[in-house]
Amino acid sequence: MSPGVALVTGAGSGIGRSVALALARAGYSVVLAGRRKAQLDEVRREAGPAALAVPTDVTQPDSVEALFGEIQRRFGRLDLLFNNAGIATPPAALEDLKLEDWRATIDTNLSGTFLCTRAAFRLMKSQQPRGGRIINNGSLSATTPRPAMIGYTASKHGVTGLTKATALEGRQYGIACGQIDIGNARTPLSAPIIQGALQADGSLLAEPTLDVAHVADAILYMAKLPLDANVLFMTVMANQMPYVGRG
Repeated sequence: MSPGVALVTGAGSGIGRSVALALARAGYSVVLAGRRKAQLDEVRREAGPAALAVPTDVTQPDSVEALFGEIQRRFGRLDLLFNNAGIATPPAALEDLKLEDWRATIDTNLSGTFLCTRAAFRLMKSQQPRGGRIINNGSLSATTPRPAMIGYTASKHGVTGLTKATALEGRQYGIACGQIDIGNARTPLSAPIIQGALQADGSLLAEPTLDVAHVADAILYMAKLPLDANVLFMTVMANQMPYVGRG
């Protein structure tokens, strides 16, 4: 028996791709959302015939509504949403950060997560059987910032608040919401960290990474819990990275 229908945003690469493929292997019907159709189609072919690719810009309300309309038409329900789509602007001193870069980061990481959560909430409340699970991709920066990353830090702190509020709002409807904070997963986006990441004392340090498959395993654990249980926050990180005691 299938565990249900799962939606992964930012599914075309990196963490999203790894998680989407893991969910497909676990038997989920997986909906792949992202801005780059060619990458989505490649993941869809690898995920198998139960997968559906829907090009989506999570910063645009109409695009998100079209995505969820397609999910309802195709499957009639949604059991799991992994809010993964996100960006990080290049490091910049606070006083030098461009407003357009700030807005792009907030729009994608925070507003995009909200728009998908809102649409999922409406569907999960109305479907039968009612309920579902939402997992937000936070970051270690959701609690502890890196230097020169104020836009990304603020957006991820916002995601933490969104996670808590969604978990509270969802209680009476059987909707569970949790957050996974990931430290240095090995993806194409982590290349600068491997080469040398800016530290609080101004030095550059090449930081360890962890296999992204461990992130997918953690999300599968969260996803498979019954809806009367929830992992509100989980941290998965490279053990040797300089996070604990950062600064």
